[in-house]
Amino acid sequence: MSRKVVAVAAGEAHTLALTADGSLFSWGRGTFGRLGTSREDDELFPVPIASSDSSNVPQANYTGIATGAYHSLGLRDDGSVWSWGYNVYGQLGHDKENCSIPCLVEHFKGLGSPDSLTDQSSAASTESSLKICTVKAGGMMSLAIDNHGSLWIWGNSPQATEDGQFCLSSSAVPLPVWHFHGHTVVKVACGNEHVVAVVSTAEIYNGGDGDLVCYSWGNNKHGQLGLGDKESRSQPEIISTFDVESPWVVYEVACGAFHTAILANKKSYDQEIESKCWTCGLGENGQLGHGTTRSSCVPEPLDSLPQDAFLISLDCGLFHTSVVSSTGEVWSWGMEKGLGLCPDASFTGTDPGDAHLPLRIRAPEANGIRFTGPVQVACGAAHTVLVSDNGYKLWAWGRGRSGVLGTGSTTDSYSPSPVLWPPIEMTAKKGSNSRDTMPKTRDNEVGKLQETEQKLSAATEELNLLRTKLTLMERYANLLHISMFRKPLDERRLSQSLQESGVFDIRKELEGVLEKADDEELTRMEMFYRGMLSTVKEKLMKRRVKELVKECLIELSTGRQHSSS
Repeated sequence: MSRKVVAVAAGEAHTLALTADGSLFSWGRGTFGRLGTSREDDELFPVPIASSDSSNVPQANYTGIATGAYHSLGLRDDGSVWSWGYNVYGQLGHDKENCSIPCLVEHFKGLGSPDSLTDQSSAASTESSLKICTVKAGGMMSLAIDNHGSLWIWGNSPQATEDGQFCLSSSAVPLPVWHFHGHTVVKVACGNEHVVAVVSTAEIYNGGDGDLVCYSWGNNKHGQLGLGDKESRSQPEIISTFDVESPWVVYEVACGAFHTAILANKKSYDQEIESKCWTCGLGENGQLGHGTTRSSCVPEPLDSLPQDAFLISLDCGLFHTSVVSSTGEVWSWGMEKGLGLCPDASFTGTDPGDAHLPLRIRAPEANGIRFTGPVQVACGAAHTVLVSDNGYKLWAWGRGRSGVLGTGSTTDSYSPSPVLWPPIEMTAKKGSNSRDTMPKTRDNEVGKLQETEQKLSAATEELNLLRTKLTLMERYANLLHISMFRKPLDERRLSQSLQESGVFDIRKELEGVLEKADDEELTRMEMFYRGMLSTVKEKLMKRRVKELVKECLIELSTGRQHSSS
């Protein structure tokens, strides 16, 4: 479990990795203490972050991570938020100086639900302390979603002046976004100066796709809010492309410096599940992926991506975007050669090498097209990190300055290079300066790692083939499950019939779905199956007509022959 990566996050020039046992590792540029190692030194490969300086706070496992430009956030399993790095705008959640080790964000400690902030007399609201479930960061701001579905924001974030006008205001204290009070914030992302959130339409979110809409607010000089204009907003507004009447429902959002990317599923019930990537905002470096440098004030779909690709991960760098499909295909597009997005470009003359359309990133292993066991992609200012092999392998490409790629060097890489994972165990004699012995130890360990990789290459090739087949079957099973039950297959909620007998009793499961469905859902299912039935009848009718025409032609031909004879 200590080697399985479950999440990655990329800042301006640093990267965080969270493992399944709750450990945190960081690498890259160390200025401002953003790596959390208690130093400001650069790290060329993954190293564990330092412990907290609060001796009276019990240690807990981390369950979430986030990175801004120069700061980092960690979420622990007790619901507490910890921060480190740059703090000029209060993005660490306190008014102290920059921190080089994780420090507790005290504001959430002892708070009840957001109601307690307005009703101090309510004893019930403070019976249990508020717990944070999700952390996000971008630019110089930080965000958190608590166990009540409320959104909190701090740092250099969008706010309203006294007369309701948009402004950027620094706050070292997390503030609740009251606009969503009474609703559940499910997803959130932020760029340099704008925020996008996926929110439930009802007070209680029941997990249905139709219950979600997409909001945005903040700086809108480039149309990054997707609201159809370039007017900045101090309060959240619904993006009409993804409102309650839209045929699309958002399931993932990401923000670059001045652009927004969204993954959405089609709500259609009469055809195969379809997912698309939508982008809006600044497009001068091709970060929107539409084949031009044109900016867009409304989200536009990327029709250049394969229609049958089911996209599972999305992230934005400052001026580039990356997506990953369920079958391990990775595409990137956006700014300049340093990102490794255009390995086939000449980069001569004034050509900046920007990728205006999605380019497939070739996998160095297997068949060179797909990565096995894709998990997540994360984009920094000029680098990209991919988690593959179901969490046991990391790849990075782009600019290598300060060791941000985690490969043990500072050289750029125009194609995916393996991150030195799992982390190398540093050994040094007692009493010696371990920092002085690191280069020699690194060289020895890197050599051993390369030798091991060569020995395992033959076995890996066969294993990758099996994993490719498994990924295909998993995708097929998921699409089939969505088509029948209108929700993704979740291994944590396997059907009771499958758990008890090893056999999936589809009749029993459908009866359970029908029993729990409300009138609206039953109507949708009826329309879905009626559409299927009518399609079958239409197909049979067409075939019968063709057969009749064929018979008539044969009879006519035979009749002509008889008459001529």
